[in-house]
Amino acid sequence: MKTISKIRYSRRTMLKAGGAAVAASALPAPMVWGQETRDITLRQFGTGVSNLNEVAQKVREDLGFTLEMTALDSDSVTQRAATQPDSFDIADIEYWICKKIWPTGNLQAMDTSKIANYDRIVGIFRDGKLTPESVIAQGTAPHTVGFVDGPGGTSFAGEETGWMTLIPTIYNADTLGIRPDLIDRPINNWHELLNAEFRGKASILDISSIGIMDMAMVCESLGEITYGDKGNMTREEIDRTIEIFTDAKKAGQFRAFWKTFDESVNLMASGEVVIQSMWSPAITAVRARGIPCVYQPLEEGYRSWGGGIGLSASLSGMELDAAYDYINWYLSGWVGGFLMRQGYYSAVPETSKLFMSENEWGYWFEGKPATDTITSPFGDPLAEAGAVRDGGSFFDRMGAVACWNAVMDENQYMVRKWNEFIAA
Repeated sequence: MKTISKIRYSRRTMLKAGGAAVAASALPAPMVWGQETRDITLRQFGTGVSNLNEVAQKVREDLGFTLEMTALDSDSVTQRAATQPDSFDIADIEYWICKKIWPTGNLQAMDTSKIANYDRIVGIFRDGKLTPESVIAQGTAPHTVGFVDGPGGTSFAGEETGWMTLIPTIYNADTLGIRPDLIDRPINNWHELLNAEFRGKASILDISSIGIMDMAMVCESLGEITYGDKGNMTREEIDRTIEIFTDAKKAGQFRAFWKTFDESVNLMASGEVVIQSMWSPAITAVRARGIPCVYQPLEEGYRSWGGGIGLSASLSGMELDAAYDYINWYLSGWVGGFLMRQGYYSAVPETSKLFMSENEWGYWFEGKPATDTITSPFGDPLAEAGAVRDGGSFFDRMGAVACWNAVMDENQYMVRKWNEFIAA
């Protein structure tokens, strides 16, 4: 069994004892304080994955200022970050989106010397490797767009520079969600999404940059296409991929195409769909209703994504100091524990562990059988004693990533072909 030590933390920064007090002590003294802090409001937007009211409430309690959150779908997040720079202070975005946003100049590079837990951030976000032996997956791996040469850097750096585009916060290994009570056999491969057995009961997400990656996993599983890089397809590969899925759509394979978390939950919970693209907390939400739902490990591996916090280029002064305080607070453990109870992973797992029970940490991170009931952050039962997390441990799941969500060189062409698929 691999252990957390394989994440290659700096030994000099390892926590010596457990408990929330230890996590708090790892934070630097706040840069801002007093009544002036309480007058600060930071505007954050991002997807519903991590823009949660509970986080905003906890910020008010712990840091004293107001965090206004707006949850949008991925395409709307991209558009707002690129075209409305005065509408936000904090962009909670995915790394593939950063590839689109950074060239606009709407975000500022962040000084890693101000990040208390920088040395504890998993290697995925620093050099691309989960362990020293890891092979970096295809697509827009986070570390490839994670650094620039300096505070005014306009292009991505190939290694750690001390200046980050995003401070990583959350990530996961995504696969297909299934209803095991409505499918009476094992599902082991991505190509099952197009199996005629599920005609009219399958779904895929309608977010082109992510959906095309799910399509690629399916087409490669079918043996129809061998991609040079699923995350950077040629026009011919895009055409063939869309053709295969358009034929399936015309044959009635898909019940719906979803854009939001709630849509995916309702499709699966209702039984209208039995197999689909899905996100981990959506599986959690279905299970919380008492309905069987599995995040199915597949032989070809996972499609992965990572998100982080970006700061507006116009943020300065006390508000910028407050934003750094927020980032340091975010990585100190409470948020990580909250998100990991939904099936995500924290960029700094060891601080998140301080806010989880031994049973929760064993189940969600180590892949161990639960010793007692596993509940969501809201107290809903998700798994009984003896259950093991779908896909196993952190290293089993993140070690089986086949590709990352990506922005391709032929992105505009791909989006046009995707829209043709949705309209077909």
